[in-house]
Amino acid sequence: MTIVLSLLLALLSGLGLLNQADLPSLQPLETTQTAPGSSGHPGAGEQAPAAAARQQLAELPIKGRAPLTGYDRDAFGPAWTDDVAVTGGHNGCDTRNDILRRDLVDTVIREGTHGCLVESGVLHDPFSAQTIDFNRGDGQVDIDHVVALANAWVTGAQFWDDATRRDFANDPVNLLAVDSGLNRQKGAGDAATWLPPNTSFRCDYVSTQIRVKHTYGLWVTQAEADAMSRELDRCPA
Repeated sequence: MTIVLSLLLALLSGLGLLNQADLPSLQPLETTQTAPGSSGHPGAGEQAPAAAARQQLAELPIKGRAPLTGYDRDAFGPAWTDDVAVTGGHNGCDTRNDILRRDLVDTVIREGTHGCLVESGVLHDPFSAQTIDFNRGDGQVDIDHVVALANAWVTGAQFWDDATRRDFANDPVNLLAVDSGLNRQKGAGDAATWLPPNTSFRCDYVSTQIRVKHTYGLWVTQAEADAMSRELDRCPA
């Protein structure tokens, strides 16, 4: 269409029926298609986080818990490895210190550890909304598995191979530096039995659980799905 129009305008110009100055600047027509997530505005190709989580929740199978039989922390490999496929692995630092460097501010790194080992820092704890001064060895900060390992075991992980369980246990999407007391209070709880006391964090917390379970093909119980749905209803617009 553009070529035909160009020829027609050129012909008219040559016949003296149209001045060259009157010719429009012809540009090729551009066709654009907004890819999902390409716009910063929900509704223009992108879902709001709670909407995305709700869609993923709807896709999770709902089943009863499998027996805890055979569960052992060692089934998920050595704690805090440095060879995890989901992160590329082998960055010279174990996963625990990777998460501490990510989640803490004002960190002090031990000399001679190639920028790895966190000696101290400040955690703005998402579970409690409190500020915690972290010092290595003081026991105040844990690395939480947002979807607990034992919960993963009874909702599908017992059927995985060793490498998948190891990657799951070290996947940074499923890890948070948090107040150690609250982490131990949580234990292996799911959304139906435990939620962070900091209510403003619950939307992110539940959305992350849904994302992780969706990514790894885990299922949820009916009570867990109901609790997740309630929290998504309370998410900010």
